[in-house]
Amino acid sequence: MRLYLTDSSKRDYKRLPRTIQKILDKQLLILVQDIKHPSLRVKKMKGHEYIWEGSITKKFRFTFQIEGSVCIIRRVGTHDILENP
Repeated sequence: MRLYLTDSSKRDYKRLPRTIQKILDKQLLILVQDIKHPSLRVKKMKGHEYIWEGSITKKFRFTFQIEGSVCIIRRVGTHDILENP
C-alpha cells in the first residue's frame, strides 16, 4: 500500500510537536505494512462511510481512507480533527 497525504494533512503535520511527528511517522509505516496492528487502534468513523481513524497517541489521531492500493491521509491532530475528518 502507498501513502498519499492531502494538503490538509501536510498542514496539520507541520503544526504537530516534533515528538508527535516522529511517532506519526512510525505509525504510518506500520499502517502500510499491517492496517490491523493493535497500536494503530484503527476503526471506522461513525457517520462517514469511507473514512477511518487511527491512533498516534492517546491524545492524537489521524483520519484516512483507502482507494485501491492507496491510503489517503486526510487529517492529523488532536481529537478535534474527528469533527471534520
